[in-house]
Amino acid sequence: MSQERAGVRRGRGRRPAAEVRAAVLAATGRLLLEEGLPAITFDRVAREAGSSKVTLYKWWPSPGALAAEAYFAQSAPVLAFPDTDDVEADLVTQLTAFVRWLTRDAAAEPVAALIGAAQTDPEVARAWAEQYARPRRELARERLRVAQEQGQLRPDADLDVIVDQLWGACYHRLLVLRVPFDESLVPRLVDQALHGAAAR
Repeated sequence: MSQERAGVRRGRGRRPAAEVRAAVLAATGRLLLEEGLPAITFDRVAREAGSSKVTLYKWWPSPGALAAEAYFAQSAPVLAFPDTDDVEADLVTQLTAFVRWLTRDAAAEPVAALIGAAQTDPEVARAWAEQYARPRRELARERLRVAQEQGQLRPDADLDVIVDQLWGACYHRLLVLRVPFDESLVPRLVDQALHGAAAR
């Protein structure tokens, strides 16, 4: 056993819970993006994070639930929502980051695997909804609400439908159609969602 690994093992019981949790999520996120959902087992994550399986079982009901939370933690800095007082520009910026995350940063397969697992595993479904899907949706709705208050969107604009049009289109291409797409799609999506297809 290396001195470094021995040091991790000796010190792990003294680490604050927040530090252990962060290490577990970081290790899980790395494994998820590099090797996919099958790599996420409590044995493997405990080794990678210098933690114990007992801790993982205490904090997460299943490896899939851990993977869903780790995905949220890993993606949050990448998918931060800007606010420059120009809602169209901000939507293009955020949605472009999302599409790049899927297509360039190797998140597409883990996302597809997590959503697939959520169809049959209630713990993964709950974690995906509570740790990622609903919080991300609310961030988008909040940015749109601000734009609405500033008069950039109609007072009666349906914010949920706008969110569905934008991010739903990406998930549809990724999961249902399974066709290639890239960030060049984003300006067209945003234009369609904000301005519609009617003649101007």
